Amino acid sequence: MRALVKTTLADTAVEAIRSEITARRWAVGEKLPNEASLSEMLSVSRGTIREAVRVLVSQGYLETRQGSGTYVRSTTDLGRPLDMARRAGLRDQFEARLALEVEAARLAALRHTPDVISNLRALLTVRGNYGGGDKGAFIERDLAFHKTVIAASQNSAMVQLYDFFSLSIADTIEATLGAEIPEPDMSAHVAIVDAIESGDPEAAGAAVRRFMAPVIATLDRLLMS
Repeated sequence: MRALVKTTLADTAVEAIRSEITARRWAVGEKLPNEASLSEMLSVSRGTIREAVRVLVSQGYLETRQGSGTYVRSTTDLGRPLDMARRAGLRDQFEARLALEVEAARLAALRHTPDVISNLRALLTVRGNYGGGDKGAFIERDLAFHKTVIAASQNSAMVQLYDFFSLSIADTIEATLGAEIPEPDMSAHVAIVDAIESGDPEAAGAAVRRFMAPVIATLDRLLMS
């Protein structure tokens, strides 16, 4: 299996593993090498491998068995709707993410429990602010927070949609870690949790819009320049 450049995104790992599956390197029902072995094969982090496996599970190529490992479920090319979505412009990706997160926050405001709020605040403590270093690890921490907001909506279809587009969402997070597009800071994240805790769905939706507004405004400016 060809090694990857360490700075590639998780979607490159998805493509590499999927190519091996469709080429029948592993048969249906066969167990994949463990996370450490795949990480070494592709020269990417274990976090990247975990994200790639999650995507391939959602696409029907793999299945995970608790306490056993990851197995090939299908070697058939099922099409590339996710890849097509990810080729959309970055602004389109942010708009799609905004639509999901606004409605999730609104529902979470109505349906959350005290444990959900405690968990969200704990995840923000772990997330911290990005100060350089391992982008992949930070993206994973940030994504964990946003996925928990989605889960707090208690809408299973929304959770599945968010998981399906998780690589696209990871791209939007990574885009804010460079020099041009602003990263929503800790206060913007805390404001979302505070609004959900208030029980006011309109306030929760507005908090997410404020969270995303500087990013989209910057993208609009860059597109016009």
